[in-house]
Parts: sequence; C-alpha cells; structure tokens
Amino acid sequence: MKVQFLGAAKNVTGSKFLLDISGKRILVDCGIYQERGLKDRNWEPFPVPPESIDAILLTHAHLDHCGYLPKIVRDGFKGNIFCTEPTAEITRITLLDAGRIQEEDAEKKSRRHIKEGKKGPYPAVPLYTAADAEKVFPLFKGYPYKTSFDVAEGIRASFHDAGHILGAGMIQLEVEKNGGPKKIIFSGDIGRWDKPVLCDPSLFEEADTVFMESTYGNREHDTEEDAGSRLAEIINITAEAGGNILIPSFAIERTQEILFFLSKFLREKTIPHLIVFVDSPMAINVTEVFRNFPEYLDDHARSLIKNGRSPFDFPMLKLTRTTDESKSINHIKGSVIIIAGSGMCTGGRIKHHLIQNIFRPESTVAFVGYQAKGTLGREIESKPETVRILGRYYPVKARIESINGFSAHADRNELMRWLKGFKKHPKKIFVVHGEEEATNEFAAFLKTRMKSEIITPDYLSEFAI
Repeated sequence: MKVQFLGAAKNVTGSKFLLDISGKRILVDCGIYQERGLKDRNWEPFPVPPESIDAILLTHAHLDHCGYLPKIVRDGFKGNIFCTEPTAEITRITLLDAGRIQEEDAEKKSRRHIKEGKKGPYPAVPLYTAADAEKVFPLFKGYPYKTSFDVAEGIRASFHDAGHILGAGMIQLEVEKNGGPKKIIFSGDIGRWDKPVLCDPSLFEEADTVFMESTYGNREHDTEEDAGSRLAEIINITAEAGGNILIPSFAIERTQEILFFLSKFLREKTIPHLIVFVDSPMAINVTEVFRNFPEYLDDHARSLIKNGRSPFDFPMLKLTRTTDESKSINHIKGSVIIIAGSGMCTGGRIKHHLIQNIFRPESTVAFVGYQAKGTLGREIESKPETVRILGRYYPVKARIESINGFSAHADRNELMRWLKGFKKHPKKIFVVHGEEEATNEFAAFLKTRMKSEIITPDYLSEFAI
C-alpha cells in the first residue's frame, strides 16, 4: 500500500490523498486550491488519469475538500463517490454555486481585461461550469455514520462524526492484508467539543496509520462563550457608530452557527434589534439541509427545533436569494448585519458588500473563520492601507476584527484530545491540512508526546503505508 499527497500538504486547501491498495486507486477528498499562490495547480493535468481511479471517498462538503470533483469527472472519472447523506446534499449545493461563480468570474475577468487592453484569450475559461457540476451528482453513494460498506475488493470503509460541519465524516478504512486487517484513519477536518448545533468529534481506539489535520495545530482558541460575547460587543459598538456589520461566512455550518448566536442575542436583548441578512443563496439552501437532517444535530439544537424555536429562523432574519435583493441592502439607512459568502472573501457577494463598506470607519468587517494565506480575507485581516477588490483598490478604513472562537477546526489541545482516544499509539501519523508553519510546529509537538512515526509530507510526495 502507498499514498501520494496531491494537496493539503503544508497548505490548507486542495485536499487530495491518492491511495494505491492492491492495484486499486482510491482518492480521499477531491478539493480545490483556494490560495492565490497555488490556484494554478487546479489547472494542471491530474497526476494520474482520472479514469484510472476506482473510487473517491469524501470527508465533507467544503470546497477545499470537494471543489475539484466537477473537473475530475469531466476529465474521465466514472467511479462511485462515497460520503454521508448530508454531505451528498450539501456538496450538490456547493458545486452548483462554485460552477456559477467560476462562470461569472471568467466573464467579469474577460470584460475587465478587454477594458484594460490586456491580451486574451477571450472569453476567459472557467475551471468548470454548473453543467459540469451536475454530472457529478449521479455518482454519489450516501451512507449514515458507523455503517460499513465495500469500496473495492478487500477494502471496507465507514464514516464517523467529525463534529466539523453537518455530515462531515472521519473515514475508517479496513484493508485485508497478509497478517491481518490494517486500519487507516483519515480525520478530515476535526471539529470541536461542546459546540452548539453539532455533536462532538468521534474517537477511535486503534489504527495503524492516521492522516490528521493541523490547521490550528500551533495555537489555542478562545472559548465559544468568549467568542459570542465579543461578537455581541462588536455589533453593539458598530450599531452605535451607525455602521454595518459584515460577516464573511462559510455557507456551511459557520453561517448556521452565527445564526444560532444572533437568535440567542436578539431573544435575550443582548444586541439591538437589527435586521440580519443572510445574503447567500447557498447558505439559505444549506440551512434547509440542516432542517432535513435533524438526526445529525446535537440534542440541544434538536430540542429547539422540536419546540418551535429554531435557531435558523427568527423575526429579524431576512434571506436574500436574488441579485436585486442583495443590491437593495446597500440602500438601507442605519445599521444592519450582513452575513455573506465566501468565508475567505475569495468570491461571492461578500466582495460587493466590502466595496460598499471597507472605506467606512463606522462599519466593521468581522471574520469568524480561518483566513488562509493568499486569500483576500487574509489580506484584509492584516489591515493594509488599501486592498484590491474586483480589480480596483479601496482604502481600508473599516474596523477589522477576528474572532477565532467560532472556528469549526480543533485547536492544538483539542487535536491532542482526539489523539488520546487511541489506546495504542498509531504506527504512523501524517500531519496534513495546515500551513507549513502550523504543520511543522504541530509535528514537533507530537514528536515529544507520541511514540508514532510523525511525517509532514510535501506536495506530490509518496509513502508506503
């Protein structure tokens, strides 16, 4: 058995791990690169012929884990894509949205370059289209948590609750080999304990090889309670100044979690009764999936929904699906809260709201999620004097705030809490899905505490497992 790292190796996007097991090729995750310095990899030929891959196992529906699916299917992959049932539903929404954005961005880029007198080709070509995304959907095979299924002869898999986003699954592979079965665990993105809406991450007692994320492997989070208090404080200060509160938010899980807190704040009168806009058709659609799969929510969230107090619906909440509805937000006098995607400001409607507010000292941009290196969100988070948005530069006068307590990723202590579930240390631990500094620091931390072989793979590197 061997593995090749086609992404998320000393960076946080483009997750793709290619397993070769007894002549069968299994791809775990199929994500897109989102960092500016790495986006060219999305366009490069896939390292192996897509038609030679037997199956894909998908941990969850974030684009950095699923966003390459339309391209690999268009280029020849025809096997099954295994995931949980909510992941299949949310990935459909995610990929259709991504395809539309790819098309729109290509069109806008063409118009901008023509206006600036730059050379073609025209029109600019999207990585894939919404039509390409639709061709992915018939390949999905959905399974509940803890249900074992055959991936290929001699290879069985099961998904286990990752506690990260709705339907996110850690993957356990059991491979029949001479000398007995081998257990391989892919953590996917590990969530956090005691968070609202979702259940705690699953623990495992044994594994031969573990692939684990390290996004926050070199830091610790604020508590959820502290994060909520800080968000309320930011909203109150901004409303008093007469500005808008912009919350760039991932449509999956983060938006629903922020709604949970805003519903609570409004109910308890912790913040003024401002209109809350969810300006993201994708987030609106994903919230419907939350309602459709209550069995994947924690006890508290299920109880609220059962008693008619859904955190995803309250009187001041306005859902804006159309472009015209989105544009109309800018005509409202007084303060409003605008939740819009994308979470790292790499696309979507948040860019247009930034253009309307980034130069206003009375407004606030509140980041409630991780901003990867090379993204617009990371650039704004660094508080530059000016920032380039949709081809033009704008002065950064708005308040820029970051609240890390809402993160859906485990911090260093929580990652160790997950590892402590193993009664016996795994033989090998591959540290992946983290920027190089975080990956290296977490690996060094593990080497002082684990008897396992700790490996930090490079892009395209191969290892026997």
